[in-house]
Amino acid sequence: MQRCNLIVDSCCDLPPEMLDHEGVTLLKFSYIIGGGTFEDDLYQTISASEFYDGMRKGAQPTTAQLSVPLLTAAFETAAAEGVPTVYLSFSSGLSGSYDTAMLVRDQMLKDHPEFELYIVDTKLASIAEGLLIFEAIRQLDNGLTARELADWAEEARYFVDCEFMVEDLEALRRGGRIPASVAVAGAALDVKPLLTIDIEGKLQLIGVARGRKKGIKALADYFQKNKDQQDVSNYMILGNADCMKDMQRLEDLVRKGDEDILFVKTSIGPVIGSHVGVGMVALAFWGSDKREKLSVADRIARRVKGGK
Repeated sequence: MQRCNLIVDSCCDLPPEMLDHEGVTLLKFSYIIGGGTFEDDLYQTISASEFYDGMRKGAQPTTAQLSVPLLTAAFETAAAEGVPTVYLSFSSGLSGSYDTAMLVRDQMLKDHPEFELYIVDTKLASIAEGLLIFEAIRQLDNGLTARELADWAEEARYFVDCEFMVEDLEALRRGGRIPASVAVAGAALDVKPLLTIDIEGKLQLIGVARGRKKGIKALADYFQKNKDQQDVSNYMILGNADCMKDMQRLEDLVRKGDEDILFVKTSIGPVIGSHVGVGMVALAFWGSDKREKLSVADRIARRVKGGK
C-alpha cells in the first residue's frame, strides 16, 4: 500500500510525463488570455509556441491563484482515499495560493481530524519548484512517510538554486512581481536582467548582461560558481519560454564545464510565462544552503521574524 501521496501544482513547469506517476496529483493554475480562461495543463492542450506567439502579437495574459473549490475537491479526494498526503505548494512569496491552501486544509480537517495532510511552502517557482518535486517523487518511491516527506521538503527547499534571464522586466512589472522602478531602470539600460528566487521565495535581481549571448554565458558561469559537490548535483533542469536555441546554447556551455551532467529540459508554462514573457532561459540545480549565504544582518532579521 502507498505510504504517502503527493499533490503538486502546475507552476512547477515539469514535463507532464514526469508527473504521470502513481500517488501524484496535479493541481492546475488558470490563466486568462483573449477573454477566455484556460487551465495550465503543461501544454497538453496547446503548444508553448502557440501560447508565446500570442504574447508576441500583443496579448497580455493574466493569472489567478488556485481557487477554494479546486483545493477543497483535491483535499477531500485525498481524505477519502485515506492515504497520508503532502502538498508541495508554489511559493507564498509570489502567490496567495499557499495561504488559501492552509485555510482550506484547516477547514477540511474539522471534518476529517484523523487525516494526515501536510502543506509545504516550497518558496520556489517554475523549474526550481520542479527540481524539488522531481526529487520528492524519488523520495516518495523510496518509501518516505508523509511526515518524513514534508520534513524533507522543508529542509531541501533551501538547497535548490536557480538563475534565469528574461528579455525585459515589463511582464514582471505588470504582474506586480517587481517594483516599477526596477523595470524602468532595466529598460533604460537596455540590458538582459538576471534573476533568482531568494530565501523567502521572492524574485531577486542579481545581475544584468549586455545581450542574450552574454546572459546565457552568465547563467552557465553562475552554475559553475554555485553548484554543490554532492552526488545529487549530477542533474539539472533547463527551461525556456519558446527560445529552444538559447536553451541548447546554455546546455552546451554547461557541458563544457561538466560532461557528467544529466539534463531535464522543459518549456516554461503559461502561468509563469505570463509573468516572465517570451525569451526566458533558466537553469535549476542542487546547490549549497541558501541560509548560509545570508548576511549577518539578514540572519538576525530572519530570526526576529521567526525563520530558521
